[in-house]
Amino acid sequence: MDKAGRIVVVTGASGGIGRAAAVAFGQQGAVVALLARGEAGLAGAAREVEAAGGRAWTLRVDVADADAVDAAAERIERELGPIDVWVNVAFTSVFSPFSEITAPEFKRVTEVSYLGYVYGTMAALSRMRPRNRGVIVQVGSALAYRGIPLQTAYCGAKHAIQGFNESLRCELLHESSKVRTTMVQMPAVNTPQFSWVLSRLPHQAQPVPPIYQPEVAARAVVYAADHPQRREYWVGGSTAGTLIVNSFAPGLLDRYLAKTGFKAQQTSERQAADQPVNLWEPADAAKDFGTHGIFDRRAAKRSAQLWASQHHAAVGATAVGLLAAVAIAGRALSRTANR
Repeated sequence: MDKAGRIVVVTGASGGIGRAAAVAFGQQGAVVALLARGEAGLAGAAREVEAAGGRAWTLRVDVADADAVDAAAERIERELGPIDVWVNVAFTSVFSPFSEITAPEFKRVTEVSYLGYVYGTMAALSRMRPRNRGVIVQVGSALAYRGIPLQTAYCGAKHAIQGFNESLRCELLHESSKVRTTMVQMPAVNTPQFSWVLSRLPHQAQPVPPIYQPEVAARAVVYAADHPQRREYWVGGSTAGTLIVNSFAPGLLDRYLAKTGFKAQQTSERQAADQPVNLWEPADAAKDFGTHGIFDRRAAKRSAQLWASQHHAAVGATAVGLLAAVAIAGRALSRTANR
């Protein structure tokens, strides 16, 4: 369908990847429904979507509330039209050793970061399935495959999303549905989360380098929405490397992360005593944190691996061509040597 004018829903749209993706869809001329809890963050995101050329529509929603998510979808379809693309991004987390996380905190992370995806998918699918069209994009992470220390709740949620999405994909294939679901596995991204998630670390939390800007992730989300036939996309060389190593030597990676994972997720600066916490209430209700986090100087603006993930056929053809050229050159050298 024509990308201009299509109805796109993005959860967690007030900051980070969600906000960058909403703006990227706006650049295509989409009507973007932005769902999040923070009023100031939503207002800022809406302005950016409109400035990019799209039409913005905002609604404050806690994705952990299934009824509220379904009501939001109903209102979107009533006021904007049939939903074409639904992107699940919203999450929260706790940076802490598992022994220091309370049961209510772990439950809350799970409800937002996993069940929020389930509820969003339910709301979208119940409307897309009768029309037999639509795309659902799950924003995942390398941590959907590989858990790391200090993020047990978040890693658990991402692993759950991975299994849920694979199961759902099989069901849609079984019924020959034209509704598509795909997942985008992200690397470390420079988002505001490191300035507003609950942290019990002594130093400022940071993404494990290398770090990418949210716009890199956003381009991957939009591409996945436009090309949902692929089951998933990997963003960043670090994502590809981590998943490949984890497939062959997970025990070795366990020991490596046990040794390096604590330090790699903290800067040398002490955590600010007045850092906001968005676990129970939005941190961006009165203050707009924007799209980027505090690591702009260290974040990459592009990813060669993302291009490779999106162009498997071209990469494969190039690889075959190179191998053929090497083989031909080898035979030529062999004939020369034998003369």
